[in-house]
Amino acid sequence: MSMLVVVTENVPPRLRGRLAIWLLEVRAGVYIGDTTRRVREMIWQQITLLVEQGNVVMAWATNNESGFDFQTLGENRRVPVDVDGLRLVSFLPLGNQ
Repeated sequence: MSMLVVVTENVPPRLRGRLAIWLLEVRAGVYIGDTTRRVREMIWQQITLLVEQGNVVMAWATNNESGFDFQTLGENRRVPVDVDGLRLVSFLPLGNQ
């Protein structure tokens, strides 16, 4: 089991409700929990099916150099980039979303 964090923006209420089944909503659109890899992958499948025009980032604890990994879905100014095997985040200029 590992720590999981999901942050949502502009997602439909049915996705927020679905996330609340498995995770605790600690702030509007911010969900946390302790899940297995299998549950995390199932949650990501639900997110991809229900996200519509919103955007989501999912981060979880893992055994790598940074101690976590993450994936994103939907348009956002923050874009994941790989720098020498390390995942970082780059910011797009305003208007280039």
